[in-house]
Amino acid sequence: MNQKNGSTVAYFSMEIALDPKIPTYSGGLGILAGDTIRSAADLRVPMVAVTLLHRKGYFAQAIDSDGWQHEAEMPWEVEKHCEELPACVEIYVDGRPVFVKAWRYMVSGATGDSIAVLLLDTDLPENSSWDRTLTDHLYGGDSDYRLCQEVVLGIGGVRILRALGFDNLARFHMNEGHAALLGLELLDESARFAGRSSFNGEDVQLVQQKCVFTTHTPVPAGHDRFPFDQVRRILGRDDILENHQVFCCAGELNMTYLALNLSHYVNGVAKKHGEVSRKMLVPKDSEHHYSIDHITNGVHLGTWAARPIATLFDRYVPGWREDNASLRGALAIPAAEAWKAHQAAKQRLVDEITVRAMASFDVNTFTIGFARRATAYKRSGLLLHDSERLREIARKAGPIQVVFAGKAHPDDEQGKQLIRQIVERKETMLPEVKIVFLENYDWDLGRVLTAGVDVWLNTPQPPMEASGTSGMKAALNGVPSLSSLDGWWIEGCVEDTTGWAIGNLDSTLSDDSDRDSHDASSMYQTLENSVIPKYYEQRKEWTRIMLHAISLNASYFNTQRMVQQYVLKAYYA
Repeated sequence: MNQKNGSTVAYFSMEIALDPKIPTYSGGLGILAGDTIRSAADLRVPMVAVTLLHRKGYFAQAIDSDGWQHEAEMPWEVEKHCEELPACVEIYVDGRPVFVKAWRYMVSGATGDSIAVLLLDTDLPENSSWDRTLTDHLYGGDSDYRLCQEVVLGIGGVRILRALGFDNLARFHMNEGHAALLGLELLDESARFAGRSSFNGEDVQLVQQKCVFTTHTPVPAGHDRFPFDQVRRILGRDDILENHQVFCCAGELNMTYLALNLSHYVNGVAKKHGEVSRKMLVPKDSEHHYSIDHITNGVHLGTWAARPIATLFDRYVPGWREDNASLRGALAIPAAEAWKAHQAAKQRLVDEITVRAMASFDVNTFTIGFARRATAYKRSGLLLHDSERLREIARKAGPIQVVFAGKAHPDDEQGKQLIRQIVERKETMLPEVKIVFLENYDWDLGRVLTAGVDVWLNTPQPPMEASGTSGMKAALNGVPSLSSLDGWWIEGCVEDTTGWAIGNLDSTLSDDSDRDSHDASSMYQTLENSVIPKYYEQRKEWTRIMLHAISLNASYFNTQRMVQQYVLKAYYA
């Protein structure tokens, strides 16, 4: 496993989507992590990944007749997918030893190389009954559970790597702040190597040169913070709390700032998100000076291209899997064949809706897709902001079908209300607008949705979207986006060519209700005057936009380009 040890990058992420049958992810962050590893394997980038096993997954979602979400565990057969490794390490949590072992899952690339993913597991007989559950649930439990998980990931992850012979890693990449405690382990290692009992400024500089940090959200809840009393109890040490250069701030351990303080390269995940992160994370009166770059996210094209679309690419853009940028040549694909391939993908979606929801959707009716985590800032219900206006548009321009999907975090009551409100509105929109909400949004459903709808809708409240990748998957399949100008879409939107913008970059609309009304009005106007007429009446124009979404967006917004930028800017710079 360590033959490329000197140049290998250790990629740490709390969640990684490895296979549709392995529920070790909740959504975009985990899907991105999996796509990153798949592209690194394609590009033969020496990498080893570290995550938690999540024996019982995130959760399976069921929606009852009243529209309420219910959650169930998602146990999976670890032995069928992973190989148990002999290494076992010891960490200390809340004053007691906890033993951690690892399972290995191999990700194979298009060029024949493979990357090992190490899934950490505390379900060992040597551990207490509670400690055995620490790697069961993704984003489950209370604050103690979360901090203990982050000790397992960061400190346990480094120790597992060392036990497996990874003693000379080139870089440690923290995909979000959940893994930031790996920096503490590296500081302790550096001090021990120098013959000291505690780390100092020299160790901090050495660790900074080894670490890379990617932040993924401007939403405060996405940045883990723990009171010092809790940190002192769980970690069993006081020394770190006295080092404000590294372990700040204001009576709590902020995992984002810990990662910032211990990294030589930091990035947001879109150009706009880089700007937002610099404003949010670098206060004017701060004694710290952080340099925050951006590398815009992407998707793994080989994973997300629907079969009819991939077959089309194989015929007209051979080698696209190995060279994603070659999809710039997609404009040469005959429009009739692009439309035929899309209709095949759309029929697959219609069939899925029939099976899952017993709803009758039509392959020739204009269909909008919206699948996002159900939380307030993503504004799941914006399309239904003025229901009568939407019905009137359908009467004038042509019938509309809408497919919704998305999970709310089990503790997000507001998110659950958003789902319920959409389900409640279904009957009131008939017959002009058909609506279906498909439960248990996951990798498999995501592939069918992003390829099978006609337009991908995304309505985050700016500037809360860090990047977003679902629209990139849609673009790959020739599905243009209708989206708020936030995240990646600021870079990807060429109006009336790759899709359409909702609203503008006006920052004066500070009131949420004003923003919602403004953006809903913009969305309705664009649907009525441009999008739907083109779909029903201007097939040549529609296929032009489909092919430009592939040529301009898919050729750039992919993890192959993204990983290459990490290699040049962060890993070996």
